[in-house]
Amino acid sequence: MNYGKLYLIPTTLGETEPLNVLPTAVQSTIYAIDEFIVENEKTARRFIKNICPEKSQPSLKLHIINKYTELAELPEFLSNCLKGTDVGIISEAGCPGVADPGADVVKIAHQKGIQVIPLVGPSSILLAMMSSGFNGQNFAFNGYLPIDKGEKKNALKTLERRSKELQQSQIFIETPYRNNQLLESMCGILQNNTQLCVACDITLSTEYIKTQSIGSWKKTKVDLHKRPAIFILHQF
Repeated sequence: MNYGKLYLIPTTLGETEPLNVLPTAVQSTIYAIDEFIVENEKTARRFIKNICPEKSQPSLKLHIINKYTELAELPEFLSNCLKGTDVGIISEAGCPGVADPGADVVKIAHQKGIQVIPLVGPSSILLAMMSSGFNGQNFAFNGYLPIDKGEKKNALKTLERRSKELQQSQIFIETPYRNNQLLESMCGILQNNTQLCVACDITLSTEYIKTQSIGSWKKTKVDLHKRPAIFILHQF
């Protein structure tokens, strides 16, 4: 029996019209699939209804993958895929598998010989990097910084040093309600000539993207509270 395929389905980065930022291939794929692996059932159903309003919601079969999901549960999510049924992974925002728990399912799919098909969609990490003006040839995504103030200070100094030594742009994120505190910390820790790009609400009507030195950020007033943001630093 031929296996089904695992489709990696991107979503919008916030409240925006899906087909303004997603290709029609995403819409047609969702119309064709009834089984999905998602982080949150409510938001996944809302997204599916928004992009495919005629699709039957009762016919959907959703598997939840989040921080409470045991790794031992994941192979069962692909059991129907092994019987010939296509399955989709829908990210909570942006692209599945990138800073996203869906990567664990993709790993299992490869181990089982299931074809993985990534669909085109917005990645906040790449969109921020594109718009930063930094080194697009050499960059690193570092995920979340430590919460502890001392550890965060050490992490920022390490990223600043690594950026200068390798000429490598350093990308990281923060829990949105701590964005303002992070920017304040960077202004107090990093060198004045270190360049910082702040990109938040990417693709939304409130989009804000700005690159300037830490010295200039100290004089800039911006409220990032609870706004999804990407931070990129570069020390030339």
